[in-house]
Formats: sequence, structure tokens, C-alpha cells
Amino acid sequence: MALDFFQNTFAGNPLDRASDRRTNTDWLAEQLASPDSLGVAIWNGNPFVEKTGGKDGGNGGVQIAYLPAKLVGEMAGGKERLLFMGLWKGTAIFAVDIEGEADPAQGPLAGFGEFKDLRQVALQLPPTDAAIMATAKQMFEWRRRHLFCANCGQPSEAMDGGWKRQCPSCRVEHFPRTDPVVIMLAYHGERCMLGRQAIWPKGMFSALAGFLEPGESIEEACARELNEEAGLHALSVRYHSTQPWPYPSSLMIGLLAEVEDEEGAPDQTELDEIRWFTRAEAKQLLAGQLPDTFCPPAMAIAHQLIRAWAEEA
Repeated sequence: MALDFFQNTFAGNPLDRASDRRTNTDWLAEQLASPDSLGVAIWNGNPFVEKTGGKDGGNGGVQIAYLPAKLVGEMAGGKERLLFMGLWKGTAIFAVDIEGEADPAQGPLAGFGEFKDLRQVALQLPPTDAAIMATAKQMFEWRRRHLFCANCGQPSEAMDGGWKRQCPSCRVEHFPRTDPVVIMLAYHGERCMLGRQAIWPKGMFSALAGFLEPGESIEEACARELNEEAGLHALSVRYHSTQPWPYPSSLMIGLLAEVEDEEGAPDQTELDEIRWFTRAEAKQLLAGQLPDTFCPPAMAIAHQLIRAWAEEA
């Protein structure tokens, strides 16, 4: 359900998840068969979309290409590849996970739309559509990675509209996982620090990030990552926002971290280089006006952290 606060790309899913309905198999079957219910499709991780702005897609935007829920159910061929997404103003929304080499847009879905990489179209989609498709993608990525019971190794089964898996052998229940990641913009005085990894495109700099470890607070993870990767010592940590990141199942926790000094150095394992930027340079970086240097696009929380700091003064 969408809330009124700063939202990164992939946040703001407007659907009522109706979790209390997930265990009602009769109700789910009725909704799936209803001519009023709708469906969305994911093929090999790519969402099914259609152009907006007329026949020629004049404004360059795209939106979810909704399908009849009954068709989605038929394509799923059972509950294993089917997900009950929730309700939109009382209308049930389902999703189907399609795999294989043959593009369904050239087969059973011909004329309805096309499959596109979610990263490429995220900013072309309405924010709510991007959030809906990111939720579906993340759930199906979880399904693919958890087909077998982690307790006994036997095949597990989809339950509760796709939101749970249960092992028929040992009866252990498995639920979708979300991996928390701290991503922080370090700053000292009037300069912020960005790093780059050797595998990134030449000239790209971004905020530092790392997975939260067991028994660790968000603030502690932030301080540890800054010290491990850049040799910096955090003095204070401020929360900015979070971003669901379906690659495959992360929640990016955005932070602004004041550090002790600018004496850091890259560890040459995670980071190849670090660089300090003034507020003016950070604004140029965001606008793509800093020669031979760029940062992640606006869809990434790293971009929003840089913007938040650059515009503070």
C-alpha cells in the first residue's frame, strides 16, 4: 500500500496485499476465474508492458500490460507459477511466472504488449507500476531459488497464493526472504565520498554498500562497511529512505554517514578507488556535467542519497 513519504523506484506498491485472503483457496479460485480480475506476466524476469501515449507510444512511456486473470491462470498451469498479488480497489490481481526460450509475446500474448528488462523501463513506467512488477519479480526470483526444502532437501510446494512454500515431507514452512543491505553516503564537512569497483563502467562512482550481518544493527553495519572498504570512521548515521531491490531480493537501507576525516583509502578488494566531491561537484555529477565521471541513474537509491546531501545547503 502506497504511503505519503519519499519513495525510491520500486517502492510504493499501491495494492492491498490482502494477506488474510491468501489461505482461502476457494476464494482465490473464484477470483482467478472472475472476468473482472486482472493479471500481469513475467518472462525470465522481464515484465510484460505496453506503450503509452497513443499507437506510436508518443511520450516514450510504458505501463503494465494487464491480462485477463483467467488467461494468466491458464498460462501458469497450476499454483506453482502463480502469485496472488493483492487487490486494486477490490479487483484481484494475479501474476504468472513464465520461463523458457520462446517469447510469449510472439505466441499466446501476441498483440497484448512486449517483455522488457525492468531496469531499462523502470523510469518509463508509472512509479506504482514499477513497484508492482518489482514485487512480482522478487517473489518469482525467490520461488526459483527455493524449490527444495532447506530442512530435508525434498521438493517444496507453493501455498497461500504463492507467498509461502511448504515441504510435504517434513511439513516445514518457508517464507520469502528479504536481504537487508546498508548503502551509505559518507561525508566530512563540505565534501562527500564515493567509491568505484574495478568491474564497473569506467568513470562510474557510487555510494558504498554491504549486507547487514547477523547480530548487527543498521548503524553498526554502516560503520563496519565504511571502515572495511574505505578505512573511514563513522561519527554519526542518519536514515534517508529504503528501496526494494529485486536483484534478487534486497532491501536497500539508505543512510548518510558523517565520518571523522578524509584520510580513507580503498581496500583494493571491494573498492578500487575513492574520491571526494564538493557539493557543487556532486550537483554536476547528478546532472551528468562532470567530465569522465558519472553516478548511478535516478532509479538507484545511491543517486538519491547524493542528491539529498548535495541539496542540504
